Amino acid sequence: MKALHLAEQLISRRSVTPDDGGCQEILAARLKPLGFVCETIESGPADFRVTNLWAKRAGRGEQTVVFAGHTDVVPTGPLEQWTSDPFTPTHRGGRLYGRGAADMKTSIAAFTVAVEEFLAANPDPSLTVALLITSDEEGPSVDGTVVVCEQLKARNERLDYCIVGEPTSVEKLGDMIKNGRRGSMSGKLTVKGVQGHIAYPQLAKNPIHLALPALAELATIEWDWGNDFFPPTSFQMSNIHGGTGAGNVIPGAVVIDFNFRYSSESTPESLKKLTHEVLDRHGLEYTLDWVVGGYPFLTTPGELVTAVQDAIRSETGLETELSTTGGTSDGRFISRICKQVIEFGPINASIHKIDEYVPVDQIEPLKNVYRRVLENLDKLA
Repeated sequence: MKALHLAEQLISRRSVTPDDGGCQEILAARLKPLGFVCETIESGPADFRVTNLWAKRAGRGEQTVVFAGHTDVVPTGPLEQWTSDPFTPTHRGGRLYGRGAADMKTSIAAFTVAVEEFLAANPDPSLTVALLITSDEEGPSVDGTVVVCEQLKARNERLDYCIVGEPTSVEKLGDMIKNGRRGSMSGKLTVKGVQGHIAYPQLAKNPIHLALPALAELATIEWDWGNDFFPPTSFQMSNIHGGTGAGNVIPGAVVIDFNFRYSSESTPESLKKLTHEVLDRHGLEYTLDWVVGGYPFLTTPGELVTAVQDAIRSETGLETELSTTGGTSDGRFISRICKQVIEFGPINASIHKIDEYVPVDQIEPLKNVYRRVLENLDKLA
Protein backbone atom coordinates (compact mmCIF):
# COMPACT_ATOMS: atom_id res chain seq x y z
CA MET A 1 0.00 0.00 0.00
CA LYS A 2 2.26 2.74 -1.32
CA ALA A 3 -0.23 5.53 -0.64
CA LEU A 4 -0.58 4.49 3.00
CA HIS A 5 3.17 4.34 3.48
CA LEU A 6 3.68 7.74 1.88
CA ALA A 7 0.89 9.23 4.02
CA GLU A 8 2.64 7.89 7.12
CA GLN A 9 5.92 9.36 5.95
CA LEU A 10 4.36 12.80 5.45
CA ILE A 11 2.44 12.74 8.75
CA SER A 12 5.70 12.04 10.60
CA ARG A 13 7.07 15.42 9.46
CA ARG A 14 6.32 18.25 11.89
CA SER A 15 5.08 20.71 9.32
CA VAL A 16 3.10 23.19 11.41
CA THR A 17 2.30 26.17 9.18
CA PRO A 18 4.30 27.69 7.52
CA ASP A 19 6.91 24.97 7.97
CA ASP A 20 6.94 22.30 5.26
CA GLY A 21 9.04 19.98 7.40
CA GLY A 22 10.75 18.47 4.37
CA CYS A 23 7.53 17.02 2.94
CA GLN A 24 8.04 18.60 -0.47
CA GLU A 25 11.54 17.14 -0.71
CA ILE A 26 10.01 13.69 -0.25
CA LEU A 27 7.49 14.37 -3.02
CA ALA A 28 10.07 15.82 -5.41
CA ALA A 29 12.31 12.78 -4.90
CA ARG A 30 9.45 10.55 -6.09
CA LEU A 31 8.40 12.78 -8.98
CA LYS A 32 11.77 13.52 -10.58
CA PRO A 33 12.38 9.90 -11.70
CA LEU A 34 8.99 10.06 -13.46
CA GLY A 35 10.16 12.96 -15.63
CA PHE A 36 8.77 15.82 -13.57
CA VAL A 37 10.59 19.12 -13.57
CA CYS A 38 10.43 20.21 -9.93
CA GLU A 39 10.74 23.85 -8.94
CA THR A 40 10.88 25.20 -5.40
CA ILE A 41 9.38 28.66 -5.02
CA GLU A 42 10.04 30.34 -1.67
CA SER A 43 8.24 33.44 -0.50
CA GLY A 44 7.70 35.51 2.62
CA PRO A 45 9.89 37.07 5.32
CA ALA A 46 12.79 35.17 6.87
CA ASP A 47 10.85 34.40 10.05
CA PHE A 48 7.79 33.13 8.13
CA ARG A 49 9.31 31.53 5.07
CA VAL A 50 6.89 29.60 2.87
CA THR A 51 7.97 26.74 0.62
CA ASN A 52 6.04 25.92 -2.54
CA LEU A 53 6.59 23.10 -5.00
CA TRP A 54 5.62 23.31 -8.66
CA ALA A 55 6.22 19.99 -10.42
CA LYS A 56 5.27 19.42 -14.05
CA ARG A 57 5.58 16.60 -16.57
CA ALA A 58 4.69 17.52 -20.15
CA GLY A 59 2.43 15.27 -22.20
CA ARG A 60 1.90 15.03 -25.93
CA GLY A 61 -1.25 17.14 -25.90
CA GLU A 62 -2.03 20.68 -24.83
CA GLN A 63 -4.25 20.06 -21.80
CA THR A 64 -2.89 20.18 -18.26
CA VAL A 65 -4.33 18.74 -15.05
CA VAL A 66 -3.03 19.96 -11.70
CA PHE A 67 -3.27 18.26 -8.33
CA ALA A 68 -3.08 20.89 -5.60
CA GLY A 69 -2.50 20.48 -1.89
CA HIS A 70 -0.80 21.79 1.23
CA THR A 71 1.82 20.16 3.41
CA ASP A 72 1.39 22.58 6.31
CA VAL A 73 -0.92 21.63 9.15
CA VAL A 74 -2.60 23.51 11.99
CA PRO A 75 -1.06 23.44 15.47
CA THR A 76 -1.75 20.30 17.47
CA GLY A 77 -3.43 21.86 20.45
CA PRO A 78 -2.73 20.38 23.93
CA LEU A 79 -0.47 17.37 23.38
CA GLU A 80 -1.74 15.71 26.55
CA GLN A 81 -5.18 15.44 24.99
CA TRP A 82 -3.90 13.36 22.07
CA THR A 83 -4.13 9.60 22.49
CA SER A 84 -0.83 9.27 20.61
CA ASP A 85 1.87 11.64 19.40
CA PRO A 86 0.29 13.74 16.59
CA PHE A 87 3.43 13.40 14.48
CA THR A 88 3.83 9.67 15.00
CA PRO A 89 1.46 7.99 12.52
CA THR A 90 -0.50 5.49 14.58
CA HIS A 91 -3.05 2.80 13.72
CA ARG A 92 -6.03 2.13 15.98
CA GLY A 93 -9.34 0.55 15.10
CA GLY A 94 -8.81 0.74 11.35
CA ARG A 95 -7.86 4.41 11.43
CA LEU A 96 -4.60 6.23 10.73
CA TYR A 97 -4.11 8.93 13.35
CA GLY A 98 -1.88 11.99 13.15
CA ARG A 99 -2.00 15.72 12.50
CA GLY A 100 -2.66 16.19 8.79
CA ALA A 101 -4.02 12.68 8.28
CA ALA A 102 -7.27 14.06 6.85
CA ASP A 103 -6.20 17.62 6.08
CA MET A 104 -4.46 16.87 3.83
CA LYS A 105 -1.41 14.64 3.74
CA THR A 106 -3.35 11.51 2.85
CA SER A 107 -4.74 13.24 -0.24
CA ILE A 108 -1.25 14.32 -1.28
CA ALA A 109 0.05 10.79 -0.81
CA ALA A 110 -2.90 9.35 -2.72
CA PHE A 111 -2.62 11.60 -5.76
CA THR A 112 1.17 11.26 -5.85
CA VAL A 113 0.90 7.46 -6.02
CA ALA A 114 -2.01 7.77 -8.45
CA VAL A 115 0.28 9.76 -10.75
CA GLU A 116 2.96 7.07 -10.43
CA GLU A 117 0.51 4.32 -11.37
CA PHE A 118 -1.01 6.34 -14.21
CA LEU A 119 2.39 7.01 -15.77
CA ALA A 120 3.52 3.41 -15.29
CA ALA A 121 0.53 2.29 -17.35
CA ASN A 122 0.65 5.30 -19.71
CA PRO A 123 4.31 6.34 -20.12
CA ASP A 124 3.52 8.67 -23.04
CA PRO A 125 0.18 10.27 -22.17
CA SER A 126 -1.47 13.11 -23.99
CA LEU A 127 -2.18 14.81 -20.69
CA THR A 128 0.33 17.12 -19.01
CA VAL A 129 0.34 16.43 -15.27
CA ALA A 130 1.40 18.91 -12.59
CA LEU A 131 1.43 19.21 -8.80
CA LEU A 132 1.13 22.49 -6.90
CA ILE A 133 2.03 22.04 -3.24
CA THR A 134 2.25 24.83 -0.65
CA SER A 135 3.08 25.24 3.03
CA ASP A 136 0.88 28.33 3.48
CA GLU A 137 -2.70 27.15 3.27
CA GLU A 138 -3.41 26.94 6.98
CA GLY A 139 -1.66 30.29 7.58
CA PRO A 140 -2.22 33.75 6.10
CA SER A 141 -2.24 32.31 2.55
CA VAL A 142 -0.30 35.25 1.13
CA ASP A 143 2.97 33.52 0.20
CA GLY A 144 1.67 30.16 -0.96
CA THR A 145 -0.57 29.10 -3.81
CA VAL A 146 -1.42 32.69 -4.70
CA VAL A 147 2.29 33.45 -5.34
CA VAL A 148 2.72 30.34 -7.50
CA CYS A 149 -0.40 31.18 -9.50
CA GLU A 150 0.87 34.71 -10.12
CA GLN A 151 4.13 33.30 -11.48
CA LEU A 152 2.35 30.74 -13.64
CA LYS A 153 0.12 33.47 -15.06
CA ALA A 154 3.16 35.62 -15.85
CA ARG A 155 4.67 32.67 -17.73
CA ASN A 156 1.43 32.09 -19.64
CA GLU A 157 1.24 28.56 -18.27
CA ARG A 158 -1.92 26.80 -19.39
CA LEU A 159 -3.98 25.04 -16.71
CA ASP A 160 -7.16 23.29 -17.82
CA TYR A 161 -8.21 21.22 -14.82
CA CYS A 162 -7.37 21.31 -11.13
CA ILE A 163 -8.22 18.87 -8.35
CA VAL A 164 -7.59 20.18 -4.84
CA GLY A 165 -7.21 17.38 -2.31
CA GLU A 166 -9.31 19.02 0.42
CA PRO A 167 -11.23 16.58 2.65
CA THR A 168 -14.72 16.94 1.18
CA SER A 169 -16.37 13.59 1.97
CA VAL A 170 -18.97 13.60 4.74
CA GLU A 171 -19.99 10.06 5.66
CA LYS A 172 -18.54 7.90 2.88
CA LEU A 173 -15.58 8.48 0.59
CA GLY A 174 -16.85 10.23 -2.52
CA ASP A 175 -20.29 11.24 -1.25
CA MET A 176 -19.47 14.93 -1.80
CA ILE A 177 -17.14 17.04 -3.90
CA LYS A 178 -16.84 20.80 -3.89
CA ASN A 179 -17.33 22.42 -7.28
CA GLY A 180 -16.99 25.92 -5.87
CA ARG A 181 -16.71 27.99 -2.72
CA ARG A 182 -18.31 31.13 -1.42
CA GLY A 183 -16.36 34.35 -1.22
CA SER A 184 -15.20 35.75 2.11
CA MET A 185 -14.98 39.40 3.12
CA SER A 186 -14.39 40.72 6.63
CA GLY A 187 -15.02 44.12 8.13
CA LYS A 188 -13.75 45.86 11.26
CA LEU A 189 -16.24 48.54 12.25
CA THR A 190 -15.32 51.16 14.85
CA VAL A 191 -18.25 53.27 16.07
CA LYS A 192 -17.16 56.39 17.90
CA GLY A 193 -18.79 57.99 20.94
CA VAL A 194 -17.80 60.15 23.87
CA GLN A 195 -16.42 58.56 27.04
CA GLY A 196 -17.95 59.61 30.33
CA HIS A 197 -19.27 58.63 33.74
CA ILE A 198 -22.11 56.16 33.53
CA ALA A 199 -24.11 58.21 36.07
CA TYR A 200 -24.03 61.24 33.75
CA PRO A 201 -25.07 59.89 30.35
CA GLN A 202 -26.07 63.37 29.22
CA LEU A 203 -22.38 64.31 29.29
CA ALA A 204 -21.29 61.28 27.25
CA LYS A 205 -22.26 59.53 24.05
CA ASN A 206 -22.60 55.74 24.29
CA PRO A 207 -21.34 54.14 21.05
CA ILE A 208 -22.75 50.73 21.99
CA HIS A 209 -26.28 52.14 22.19
CA LEU A 210 -25.75 54.04 18.96
CA ALA A 211 -24.46 50.99 17.08
CA LEU A 212 -27.08 48.48 18.17
CA PRO A 213 -29.96 49.56 15.85
CA ALA A 214 -27.67 49.55 12.82
CA LEU A 215 -26.21 46.15 13.77
CA ALA A 216 -29.69 44.74 14.23
CA GLU A 217 -30.65 45.94 10.77
CA LEU A 218 -27.50 44.51 9.19
CA ALA A 219 -28.21 41.15 10.83
CA THR A 220 -31.68 40.93 9.25
CA ILE A 221 -30.89 42.01 5.67
CA GLU A 222 -31.38 39.49 2.88
CA TRP A 223 -28.25 40.30 0.93
CA ASP A 224 -29.16 37.97 -1.91
CA TRP A 225 -31.08 34.73 -2.43
CA GLY A 226 -28.24 32.57 -3.68
CA ASN A 227 -28.66 30.45 -6.79
CA ASP A 228 -28.66 26.82 -7.94
CA PHE A 229 -25.12 26.32 -6.62
CA PHE A 230 -24.71 28.80 -3.75
CA PRO A 231 -26.76 29.40 -0.59
CA PRO A 232 -27.73 33.00 0.19
CA THR A 233 -25.00 35.34 1.36
CA SER A 234 -24.49 35.27 5.14
CA PHE A 235 -23.57 38.20 7.40
CA GLN A 236 -22.19 37.21 10.80
CA MET A 237 -20.69 39.23 13.65
CA SER A 238 -17.80 37.46 15.37
CA ASN A 239 -16.53 39.90 18.00
CA ILE A 240 -17.69 43.02 19.82
CA HIS A 241 -15.16 44.98 21.88
CA GLY A 242 -16.18 47.94 23.99
CA GLY A 243 -15.56 49.42 27.42
CA THR A 244 -12.62 50.14 29.65
CA GLY A 245 -13.20 47.20 31.98
CA ALA A 246 -14.74 49.45 34.60
CA GLY A 247 -18.44 49.19 35.36
CA ASN A 248 -19.03 52.90 35.69
CA VAL A 249 -17.53 54.20 32.45
CA ILE A 250 -19.32 54.77 29.16
CA PRO A 251 -16.78 53.79 26.49
CA GLY A 252 -15.51 56.14 23.83
CA ALA A 253 -15.75 53.57 21.05
CA VAL A 254 -16.98 50.09 20.24
CA VAL A 255 -15.36 47.77 17.68
CA ILE A 256 -17.32 45.12 15.81
CA ASP A 257 -15.75 42.37 13.68
CA PHE A 258 -17.99 40.80 11.07
CA ASN A 259 -17.76 38.60 8.00
CA PHE A 260 -19.66 37.98 4.79
CA ARG A 261 -19.62 34.54 3.21
CA TYR A 262 -21.08 35.58 -0.09
CA SER A 263 -22.47 33.90 -3.16
CA SER A 264 -21.76 34.73 -6.78
CA GLU A 265 -24.96 36.79 -6.74
CA SER A 266 -23.17 39.48 -4.69
CA THR A 267 -19.87 41.28 -5.05
CA PRO A 268 -17.60 42.96 -2.50
CA GLU A 269 -18.67 46.28 -3.97
CA SER A 270 -22.40 45.61 -3.60
CA LEU A 271 -22.00 44.37 -0.01
CA LYS A 272 -19.86 47.34 0.97
CA LYS A 273 -22.30 49.79 -0.60
CA LEU A 274 -25.33 48.49 1.29
CA THR A 275 -23.42 48.23 4.58
CA HIS A 276 -22.32 51.85 4.37
CA GLU A 277 -25.85 52.94 3.44
CA VAL A 278 -27.21 51.37 6.64
CA LEU A 279 -24.49 52.85 8.86
CA ASP A 280 -24.87 56.30 7.30
CA ARG A 281 -28.65 56.22 7.60
CA HIS A 282 -28.30 55.65 11.35
CA GLY A 283 -26.09 58.71 11.60
CA LEU A 284 -23.08 56.92 13.07
CA GLU A 285 -19.60 58.37 13.32
CA TYR A 286 -17.49 55.43 12.31
CA THR A 287 -14.55 53.96 10.45
CA LEU A 288 -14.75 50.67 8.57
CA ASP A 289 -11.81 48.65 7.31
CA TRP A 290 -12.41 45.88 4.78
CA VAL A 291 -10.44 42.75 3.90
CA VAL A 292 -11.48 40.54 0.98
CA GLY A 293 -10.28 37.06 1.90
CA GLY A 294 -11.41 35.36 -1.28
CA TYR A 295 -13.68 35.65 -4.26
CA PRO A 296 -16.28 32.99 -5.01
CA PHE A 297 -15.52 30.44 -7.70
CA LEU A 298 -17.71 27.90 -9.42
CA THR A 299 -17.07 25.03 -11.80
CA THR A 300 -20.32 24.13 -13.50
CA PRO A 301 -20.86 20.52 -14.58
CA GLY A 302 -18.56 19.78 -17.51
CA GLU A 303 -15.46 17.79 -18.38
CA LEU A 304 -13.78 17.84 -14.97
CA VAL A 305 -16.91 17.34 -12.88
CA THR A 306 -17.95 14.45 -15.13
CA ALA A 307 -14.48 12.87 -14.98
CA VAL A 308 -14.50 12.99 -11.18
CA GLN A 309 -18.08 11.79 -10.84
CA ASP A 310 -17.42 8.86 -13.18
CA ALA A 311 -14.23 7.95 -11.29
CA ILE A 312 -16.03 7.98 -7.94
CA ARG A 313 -18.92 5.96 -9.34
CA SER A 314 -16.59 3.36 -10.83
CA GLU A 315 -14.56 2.99 -7.63
CA THR A 316 -17.22 3.34 -4.92
CA GLY A 317 -20.60 2.98 -6.62
CA LEU A 318 -21.69 6.33 -5.16
CA GLU A 319 -23.44 9.17 -6.94
CA THR A 320 -21.56 12.15 -5.55
CA GLU A 321 -23.18 15.39 -4.44
CA LEU A 322 -21.93 18.74 -5.72
CA SER A 323 -21.57 21.34 -2.99
CA THR A 324 -20.17 24.84 -2.42
CA THR A 325 -20.52 24.88 1.37
CA GLY A 326 -17.72 25.26 3.89
CA GLY A 327 -14.84 27.67 4.25
CA THR A 328 -12.39 29.00 1.73
CA SER A 329 -9.64 26.97 0.08
CA ASP A 330 -6.72 27.56 -2.26
CA GLY A 331 -9.14 26.84 -5.08
CA ARG A 332 -10.01 30.55 -4.90
CA PHE A 333 -6.53 31.40 -6.18
CA ILE A 334 -6.22 28.61 -8.73
CA SER A 335 -9.60 29.44 -10.26
CA ARG A 336 -8.16 32.77 -11.45
CA ILE A 337 -5.93 30.93 -13.94
CA CYS A 338 -7.83 27.65 -14.34
CA LYS A 339 -11.47 27.52 -15.41
CA GLN A 340 -12.28 24.08 -14.02
CA VAL A 341 -11.44 23.52 -10.34
CA ILE A 342 -12.95 20.98 -7.97
CA GLU A 343 -12.07 19.72 -4.51
CA PHE A 344 -12.17 16.07 -3.52
CA GLY A 345 -10.67 14.14 -0.65
CA PRO A 346 -11.34 11.94 2.41
CA ILE A 347 -13.88 12.30 5.21
CA ASN A 348 -13.56 15.65 6.97
CA ALA A 349 -15.07 14.80 10.38
CA SER A 350 -11.80 15.07 12.31
CA ILE A 351 -9.97 17.91 10.56
CA HIS A 352 -8.25 20.41 12.90
CA LYS A 353 -9.35 18.30 15.89
CA ILE A 354 -7.51 16.37 18.57
CA ASP A 355 -6.84 12.81 17.31
CA GLU A 356 -7.25 13.70 13.65
CA TYR A 357 -7.58 10.55 11.54
CA VAL A 358 -8.41 9.00 8.20
CA PRO A 359 -9.98 5.51 7.77
CA VAL A 360 -7.26 3.23 6.43
CA ASP A 361 -9.64 1.38 4.12
CA GLN A 362 -10.37 4.64 2.28
CA ILE A 363 -6.79 5.39 1.27
CA GLU A 364 -6.51 2.91 -1.62
CA PRO A 365 -9.94 3.82 -3.04
CA LEU A 366 -9.01 7.52 -2.81
CA LYS A 367 -5.82 6.84 -4.75
CA ASN A 368 -7.76 4.82 -7.29
CA VAL A 369 -10.28 7.61 -7.84
CA TYR A 370 -7.48 10.07 -8.52
CA ARG A 371 -5.91 7.60 -10.99
CA ARG A 372 -9.24 7.04 -12.73
CA VAL A 373 -9.68 10.80 -13.09
CA LEU A 374 -6.32 10.98 -14.86
CA GLU A 375 -7.36 8.15 -17.15
CA ASN A 376 -10.67 9.86 -17.92
CA LEU A 377 -9.06 13.23 -18.67
CA ASP A 378 -6.29 11.68 -20.75
CA LYS A 379 -8.95 10.41 -23.15
CA LEU A 380 -10.04 14.01 -23.67
CA ALA A 381 -6.56 15.49 -24.10
